[in-house]
Amino acid sequence: MAEPSPNRAPQAAPAPAAIAVATVPARMRDVPVLLSGIGAVEAFQIVQIRSRVDGTLDRVNFTEGQLVKKGDVLAIIDPRLYRAALDSARAKLSQDKAQLASDEKDLSRSVQLSTQRFASQQTVDQLTAKVDIGRALVQADEAAIRTAETNLSYTTITAPFDGRIGISSVHAGNIVRANDQTFIAELTQVDPISLVFTLPEARLPLVREAQKAGPVSVIALDHDAKEPVARGKLSVIDNKVDQTTGTIRLKATFDNRNDALWPGQYAPVLVEAGVRRNAVTVPTAAVQRGPNGLYVWIATPERRAQMVAVETGPSHDDETVIAKGATEGDLVIVSNHYRLRPGIEIEPKAKPVAATDAAGRT
Repeated sequence: MAEPSPNRAPQAAPAPAAIAVATVPARMRDVPVLLSGIGAVEAFQIVQIRSRVDGTLDRVNFTEGQLVKKGDVLAIIDPRLYRAALDSARAKLSQDKAQLASDEKDLSRSVQLSTQRFASQQTVDQLTAKVDIGRALVQADEAAIRTAETNLSYTTITAPFDGRIGISSVHAGNIVRANDQTFIAELTQVDPISLVFTLPEARLPLVREAQKAGPVSVIALDHDAKEPVARGKLSVIDNKVDQTTGTIRLKATFDNRNDALWPGQYAPVLVEAGVRRNAVTVPTAAVQRGPNGLYVWIATPERRAQMVAVETGPSHDDETVIAKGATEGDLVIVSNHYRLRPGIEIEPKAKPVAATDAAGRT
C-alpha cells in the first residue's frame, strides 16, 4: 500500500452550514396593560326562603333550578287558621266599636244632666274613663287586625328578587315552622353577578389610576385562563390589604344573561388597567431566560446571531413589551434558540406576523 506523500498539504475542514432561523421584526404598537388575578364568582344576592309562620305547606310553585321573577309566588302555607284569626280580630273590633259608641252616648247624656245637677261628677268621671278604655280597646283591635293581616300574608311566600332556585329540601305536605333550621329553598340572584378576586398589592396604584380615568373593564376567563367568557366592570376595591398574603381584594360586576358565570365558580380574571402607547413588542416566544436575566436573539445585517439583554413589560396576545434592549425593526429570532451561539452564522427567514385589530388583539 502506498503511503501518503509527506509533502501533501492537509485538507481544510468544511465550514459549518449556516443555521436556518425564523425571524420577526420588533414592532411598535399600543398594548393594553392587563393585570392577572384569580377569584371566584359570587351571587349578587342570596336568600334562604323560610316560613315566617307555622303550618302545612300546601303548595310549591317552583321547580329546582328554575329562574323566577321578583314577586312570583313560590309557596303557599295553609292559610285557614290565619284567615280565621283575622276574621276574629275584625269581629272584636266591631264589637268594641259598638260598645264605645254606646258609652260615648251615655257620657254625653251624663254631662248634660250634670249641668242641671241631675247627675253627679263621679258618674261623669266614671263614664269618661269607660269611654277612654273603649277607645284603647278599639286601637288594640286595629293593631290585632294588622298583625293578623301580616300573618296571613306570610302564608304566601314570594320571590324578593329575580333569581334562580336551588335544590329544595322541603316539599308540599310538610309541616313548616317559623323557627325551622331547614329552609324551603335558596334563591340566588345571578344576573347581574359578582366576581371577587385578588391582585398583588403592588398593582393597586395601577388600578386606582385606571379608575380615575373611567370605568375599569374586567375580563373573566375560562378555567384554563385562555378564552374570555364575560366582560364586566370593577365595582369595589377593598378597604385594606391582606398583610399575610400581600394581596388586595376587588369585586367586579357582570351582566350574566347567558349564564356564562355560575356562583361558586373558580375564575381567572384580567383587569384592563390602561394602555401602553407606542411600545416596542416582540413575540413572547422570543424572550429567553439565562443566568444573567432575560435576553433575545437578534439577526444582524451580517447574518450573525447576537444575544441582547432586555427588560420586559406586560404581555398581550403572545407578544411582550420590550422596555429596554431591542428597538423597532430589529429582526428577532423565534426558532432554533438551542443551536445559537453569539456570532454564529445564520440563515434568516421571515415569519408571517398575525394581523391585529385596533385594540391590539390578534
